[in-house]
Amino acid sequence: MLKIFYGDMEDVVYNTSSFFKFNYEPKWLEDPEIIQMVKDIDDSVILGNGAIDSPVLGVIAPVTLSGGLKTLILIDKVSDKIFNASNCGDNCAEWLLRIGKEKDVTVNLRHIMDFGENEFEIMVLNTGEIVHSMDQLVPIAGRYV
Repeated sequence: MLKIFYGDMEDVVYNTSSFFKFNYEPKWLEDPEIIQMVKDIDDSVILGNGAIDSPVLGVIAPVTLSGGLKTLILIDKVSDKIFNASNCGDNCAEWLLRIGKEKDVTVNLRHIMDFGENEFEIMVLNTGEIVHSMDQLVPIAGRYV
């Protein structure tokens, strides 16, 4: 389940780009889900050997991926840390929900991310409530951000 803590939180990795730079493992880019995530979020293709073909930047290294994508990869691959998902735009929301369906994951948000119109399942850790729609999420999250 995706669990979100809104507002200030201790022991959160806020600078996800630096954390990614020093902790990234090349084997992560071999994972089919990460390959699809890179395509969906950055419209880029993993070429192999640490090279990624970006339609905007050309051939780039993994550390040059967007901040939101690096944060999503960390959320998926580093289970013992909590990451600041406010580094992600709304285009990352579907992937956060998808990761949360596969495993328990906790993130910190300092804004109200748009999770769309479809039903979902998110636990708001500030209150312990489980919500299933933006109509339920917004009033709760709004108290903390």
